[in-house]
Parts: sequence; C-alpha cells; structure tokens
Amino acid sequence: MPFLREVSLVGALVTLEPLSPEHHDGLNDAARDGELWNLWYTAIPRPEAMRAEIDRRIALRDAGTMLPFTVRRNDTGRILGMTTYMNVDAENRRVEIGSTWNARSAHRTGTNTESKLLLLTHAFEELECIAVEFRTHWMNHQSRAAIARLGAKQDGVLRNHSRMADGSLRDTVVFSIIASEWPSVRNELRRRLAVHR
Repeated sequence: MPFLREVSLVGALVTLEPLSPEHHDGLNDAARDGELWNLWYTAIPRPEAMRAEIDRRIALRDAGTMLPFTVRRNDTGRILGMTTYMNVDAENRRVEIGSTWNARSAHRTGTNTESKLLLLTHAFEELECIAVEFRTHWMNHQSRAAIARLGAKQDGVLRNHSRMADGSLRDTVVFSIIASEWPSVRNELRRRLAVHR
C-alpha cells in the first residue's frame, strides 16, 4: 500500500478534496479574490497559468511526491484555494504541508486553521508521521506568523535556498511539528477553531 493515497478530509468549515481539472474555474475565482499572484514572495498562479499549475500538481501526485487538495467551504460550496502534502519521505514518515494559498476573503475565517488541523490529524494519526514540515519565504511575514500560530517551531533558515520566478533568491524559513508535540498542538487548534463554529 502506498504511503500517500487520495483521500477527502472533511471538517466543520471546509472539505479538502483531491485536486482535479474540474476545480479550474473555482480556483481562478479564488486567486482573483485579492489578485494573489501579485504577492512577489509567493508562487500563486495567474488565471492564465492555473491549468498548468493543476496539471503540474497532478503529475507530482502521479509520481508519488505530492498529494494536492482543493479547499472547499462547506456552507457555500465555494472553492477557497489549494494545499498539498509535498516533499514526501515515506521511508522516514515525513511530509511537508505547503504550496498553500487561499482567497483573501477567506483569511482569518478559521478555514485555513481547520485545513491545517485536517492535514495534521491525517499525517500524525493515519500516516503515523514522525514530523510534519512547513516552509515559507523569509519575507512572507503573514505566512511565518500563521505557521507559528499553528504551534510549529522554527528549525532554521535556508539562505539563498531557491530562485523565484522573478530571478530573486529566496531565503526559506523551515518549521516543523514533531509527533510528541502533536497532542498539544491539536488541542490548541481545536480551541482556536471553536470560535468559528
């Protein structure tokens, strides 16, 4: 049995569905909400590049190195964005949660917190991961703060780690949650989500 296989993860606010080409129009609408592709320190596809990004993530899924999801709000059915398990290390039972973006109007609504709770629960309780990693651009202060609020600890900074689409070099901040920390992280995420239900 493969380490990762397609699954839907259902919460009170959102459902994480396996990414499919049929999500294209909804994902374009979500990216237009805030014109997220204009954030220079992220890699959110412009509308004309969304099809290629969906195809890229599905190809990585087929290669066993990514499990991509579409995030859908339960009460409206509206697509909010994308998230993934990536940099999969089945032998060491580690994954990264990343390549995540959500429509600007979904920020601070609890939907991203619940998405992370669903992904972390599946990773630690079903996949029996020993650690889950998060990475973000040094300049993405909003993302760094959100990852820290999850309860992840900063492991370090990979300087000049990768080249961005505009040619600039990215310093990547690495965070993780390890299995022994999961019960307390889970309890805090549940407490935070209670105000949105």
